[in-house]
Amino acid sequence: MGYGIASPANNKNIKHRSDPRPGMSHKLLIIQPSYYRSKADRTVFKSRRRSVVPLTLPYLAALTPADWDVTLLDEQLNPVPFDGRFDLVAISSSTLNSFRAYDLADEFRRRGVSVILGGPHTFFHAEEAGEHCDAVGVGEGESIWPRMLKDARRGRLNQLYRADPLPDLAGLSLPRYDLLDLRRYRPFRTFAVTSSRGCPFRCEFCSERFLLGENYRCRPVPEVIEEIRHCRSRSIFFGDSNFGGKRSHAMELMEAMIPLRLRWSALWSSYLCNDAPFMDLAQRSGLLHVNIGMESINPDTLAGMNKTFNKTNRYDEMLAGLRRRGISYSLNFIFGWDGETESAFDATLKFLQEHKAPVAYFNILTPVKGTPLYDRIRSEGRILNDQEIDRWPGQICHIRSPYGTPGSMENDIRRLYRDFYSLPSMVSRLPLPFTQASIASWVINFSQRRMARAEQPNNNFDNY
Repeated sequence: MGYGIASPANNKNIKHRSDPRPGMSHKLLIIQPSYYRSKADRTVFKSRRRSVVPLTLPYLAALTPADWDVTLLDEQLNPVPFDGRFDLVAISSSTLNSFRAYDLADEFRRRGVSVILGGPHTFFHAEEAGEHCDAVGVGEGESIWPRMLKDARRGRLNQLYRADPLPDLAGLSLPRYDLLDLRRYRPFRTFAVTSSRGCPFRCEFCSERFLLGENYRCRPVPEVIEEIRHCRSRSIFFGDSNFGGKRSHAMELMEAMIPLRLRWSALWSSYLCNDAPFMDLAQRSGLLHVNIGMESINPDTLAGMNKTFNKTNRYDEMLAGLRRRGISYSLNFIFGWDGETESAFDATLKFLQEHKAPVAYFNILTPVKGTPLYDRIRSEGRILNDQEIDRWPGQICHIRSPYGTPGSMENDIRRLYRDFYSLPSMVSRLPLPFTQASIASWVINFSQRRMARAEQPNNNFDNY
């Protein structure tokens, strides 16, 4: 939800508009940008419909004071109304869509509309973002968003609005789904809900604890249940970095979800899959799919990542328990770690096929700005072009790998996707589609198969 605004120093000559309509509602457009298909293909990625209803847009609308007339725009589904009469445009940007966000901001400003930029991307790239807008913001938005809008109405945007992390997550607003055209989302659409923010772990490659605060914070269970009911859907995806980061909270929430008869998905750490009471309750509460950061089947690689809580000697037990309970799951892997060899690709594929893993995502080690991994690899002179990191979809190698070339690393990842999502592999791994969980696995496989056959495989989590 991170949002804020700041007037960049190099825009001092831009005159901020004052309130031209005292006492009247101001018109605010909040955009979730799409992204360009590739560095060479600067066409914007579009979808006819999406599976997951985005949370950022309706949640920011819920934080907006009533004297603003709010329009929400998901650019993957709708064209951007450059000719609309708006007093302010707010754009929430991730690094993947940052170039598109900048182009949108530049065009609105060319037309005389004030623009603010926020979102996860600005946390580490505030100065860069400031070159394309009237104001940039950093951090969680609850404490500063109303003040930003108040200052924007007065034409007095400050240079920086940096929010301190909320001490707790009690009393969060309910998203304004009434402002979205839900007909543009699939009939069996899934709503994103958060039950916590942050992550209790300190993996070297992950930026979550910086973006969402050092402390792992949980929402009160009754408020999470209220938001689930507010969605009016039985299909829920918990967008938490780690749903089970505090076991007691997750257990309380799952117990409270049982009467709702949900089919829900989440992400959590592998060790929880060997916690029988936790998994039994997850099954009873309607768990449909869980995404797990397995990262590697090599214990030495996991130790280097600071992920020793992933126990490779219990992987067999973990996957057998998921199969026994009929739970669909996906596994994340990272390749290119120091000490690893090219044999990791074939060994991982063999492991997945032997265990009939329903879904897997293959990633190249990427040093995200702000992480200890970024600092270490940069100090070693191994980053190829830090301005390109995470800017384009697909698995792209941005570092000098301990083996092979960047091109060979990308080719190995493409091969993994093609082999794992080949029709013979799918038939041998997947159960017959007789249950909701098995149907979910088949749906994700066909989606990943289409992307595996593309030039740049791209992990797509919009199918949960």
